[in-house]
Amino acid sequence: MMIKKVFVAVLMTAALAGCETQTEGQQRATTGALIGGAGGALVGQAIGGNTKSTVIGAASGALLGAVVGSATTPQRRGEQLCRYRDRYDGSIYTAPCDDRYYRGDY
Repeated sequence: MMIKKVFVAVLMTAALAGCETQTEGQQRATTGALIGGAGGALVGQAIGGNTKSTVIGAASGALLGAVVGSATTPQRRGEQLCRYRDRYDGSIYTAPCDDRYYRGDY
């Protein structure tokens, strides 16, 4: 039993250590996958009561958690790009969005 606890502790440490060099979006997706996988495994075990249900629940929860974690990453100002049309020659160019975008006046 002690070996299982040590193994789980080593895996968790390795998973968290890998988060140091990730972007915020990657960190949120990883955290969502870990939490979703654990929650999905618990729900799968509670519903099915066997290993197959637990694995399916863990995989589904991890996928859903990663998607939600990635999708809920807030955009910082200056990272969002908008398309503009030059008023003189009509050419279209891409540049960081101005304050009108963030206020909703676009």
